[in-house]
Amino acid sequence: MRNCLAFYKTVAWRVLQLTHLHRECPTLPCTAVFDDAEWKSVWRITTRKALPKAVPSLAEFVPLLASLGGYNCRAGDPPPGPQALWIGIRRMTDFTLAWLAFGPQEE
Repeated sequence: MRNCLAFYKTVAWRVLQLTHLHRECPTLPCTAVFDDAEWKSVWRITTRKALPKAVPSLAEFVPLLASLGGYNCRAGDPPPGPQALWIGIRRMTDFTLAWLAFGPQEE
């Protein structure tokens, strides 16, 4: 039971850290928190566009990630919360594994 709680504590810390960084440091590049395969797979799936030339900031990327968790990203909505980010991160993990296994070679 303790091992399980320790694991969930680590996951909760990452989700809350991401929530905090998105709100306090929105200009930070998303590579400060995410691996290249993580942000690239989410970008391609959510936007259905080519990868940007420059790495997106957290302000650009976190709403895309949260949209995988049910965040609607409307103009009047508050920033995404931990629940939408947690679900988005879980889905991002699957997309990342697929990206690494079948995705395009580095451009």
